[in-house]
Amino acid sequence: MVTLKLTDEQVIDLVKQLPLEGKQAVLNALGSESGLWWQITLGQGEEQLRFMCAERNLNWDAMSDEERESFVDELLHEDR
Repeated sequence: MVTLKLTDEQVIDLVKQLPLEGKQAVLNALGSESGLWWQITLGQGEEQLRFMCAERNLNWDAMSDEERESFVDELLHEDR
C-alpha cells in the first residue's frame, strides 16, 4: 500500500475541487467524527479538573453541580 503525504492546505484544495456531492460527503464524514472528538476532549478536561481538585484536597466526584461550578469559576478568576 502506498501512503501519500499531503499538507492540510493540499487536502483543503483537493476538497474544494470536489463536486457539491463530494464536498457534502466530506462534511458528513467529518461531522460523524466530531462527537468522538468532543467525548475525548470532555474526558480529558474532566480528568484535569479531578487532578486540580485533588491538589486542593477536594473530590470532584463527590462535589455537587453547584460546587463544581463554583470551583471552575474560582479557577477562571484566580488572577483577580
